[in-house]
Amino acid sequence: MKRILGIDFGEKRIGLALSDPEGQFAVPLETVRRTSDAQAIRQIIDTALEREVECLVVGEPLNLDGSRGPASARASSFARKLAAESGLPVEMTDETLTSVEAEERLREAGIDPRRHPERVDATAAQILLEQYLNESSSRPDD
Repeated sequence: MKRILGIDFGEKRIGLALSDPEGQFAVPLETVRRTSDAQAIRQIIDTALEREVECLVVGEPLNLDGSRGPASARASSFARKLAAESGLPVEMTDETLTSVEAEERLREAGIDPRRHPERVDATAAQILLEQYLNESSSRPDD
């Protein structure tokens, strides 16, 4: 297996989560404050190199009916730039409602998500990466 970096793209903050080398679990890593795509991509690439990541997974915010909207197009555009700059494989995965689930997990842990929005982003990245790992492990050719 390979170490994978999960990325919860946002216009202000980008949450990052990291898988273990076996692809069994994901942990929240950090939140990148985004001032521009170029700056955020540079920070993500630096993190990927430092953590010996072999694949990037960007969350795609689909509408509740599964259709793609402006937020999905924006995340896809960012993912394409990230792939071009990093030279790493970049995959997209559905991130619908991960932020809602992240806020719920934080509240259950006694953390106020409104006071710690950066924790919401990193936890949302963890959730989308967990979903990706679960889907990957159930694919026959993996």
